[in-house]
Amino acid sequence: MMADNIEHVISYYVIFQKFHSPALGAFAVVSQWLPYLLLAGYTGALADRFDIRRLIQISMLMFIGVSVGWGIMFRTDSTEEWKAMVLLVIHGLAGVIWQPASQVLIHRIVAGDQLPSAVRLVATGRYLAFLLGPALGSAVLLAYFGPIYGIFINALIYMPMVLWLIKAPYGKPTVHGARPQTLSGFSDIWATVRVVANNPILASMTVMIGASAFFIGNAYQAQMPGFATDLGHGHPGAAYSMLLGADAAGGLAAGIILESRGLLAPNTRTAFVLAMIWCVALATFAQSTNYALAIPMLFMAGFVELSFNSMAQSLVQINAPGEIRGRVIGVFSMSASGLRTFSGLNVGLLGASIGIHRSLSVSATMLFLVYVALLMWRGARARSAAVTQMP
Repeated sequence: MMADNIEHVISYYVIFQKFHSPALGAFAVVSQWLPYLLLAGYTGALADRFDIRRLIQISMLMFIGVSVGWGIMFRTDSTEEWKAMVLLVIHGLAGVIWQPASQVLIHRIVAGDQLPSAVRLVATGRYLAFLLGPALGSAVLLAYFGPIYGIFINALIYMPMVLWLIKAPYGKPTVHGARPQTLSGFSDIWATVRVVANNPILASMTVMIGASAFFIGNAYQAQMPGFATDLGHGHPGAAYSMLLGADAAGGLAAGIILESRGLLAPNTRTAFVLAMIWCVALATFAQSTNYALAIPMLFMAGFVELSFNSMAQSLVQINAPGEIRGRVIGVFSMSASGLRTFSGLNVGLLGASIGIHRSLSVSATMLFLVYVALLMWRGARARSAAVTQMP
């Protein structure tokens, strides 16, 4: 994940300097998340059927190939928009192969009672990468090696994972001693969706995460330069850097604090409450007029975002049927990552009309109301089930 973030810093910088194209920047976002929406169900099924170590290695080699491709273009001064688009698409495909397989790998490494902790630790590592990756990428780009050598060095960061997976344990499927059946088409994905829909915990967590991805996702991160300018420190400096890193720092702090103290066991209602606090924190940040309020609100947003995201992932993995766990995780990834494709419309495109502060506030408020409705629906469903079971 650190290499992924470093690559974004270097490639996006060069693309901007070369083309100054907002459309290409938008394509970069769409190409990252749209593959999850279209293909995560299939790649989740691959994780059920094949050796997930090899799937992750394939995705890492694709990431390496993208970094090397950028480096060759930079070195030969042959960067063109269509070439950049091809590399961005390959990068998105690598991500959708890697994500479900990496989650299934966690489940095979640890016992069931350790799963929530393992998921949260992995999420903490991701937030550490979000915090360090941009900083290292900027240092590599501006202070030491420049974009050409920096992107080649970045390709090497993927290699430890590739080498470790050669003989790492846990990779082969062991579902009742037999290999799961192949995914025959969209009907099988739809069958997995029905399994998710018929399980209250799987359904509520998938919808909760999907709603957060659709309404907000991480689209507000792309608008940070605008927020910083309005707060009075849009130029590079300590205040601007703190604004960019506050969200990731909050997530990292959540992982350390919650794991060291064993807090917040997985619970669907707790996950919804944390998600609602996330909405409040982001809406408050959007309306803040100074860094003294903006940075703590972003820190809080990162703290609760890691908490409810890792909790939702844990509940999905715990409650997914073992023989189709990869497919269920794939459907969850379609919701959690694929729907981020549309978050730019809610925050970015709407922000162009009414301002980014108001658009983020509106999106956070709408999401909060969705969560209230979902909690009321879950409560009504639970009461109905209780009445049905009465003698």
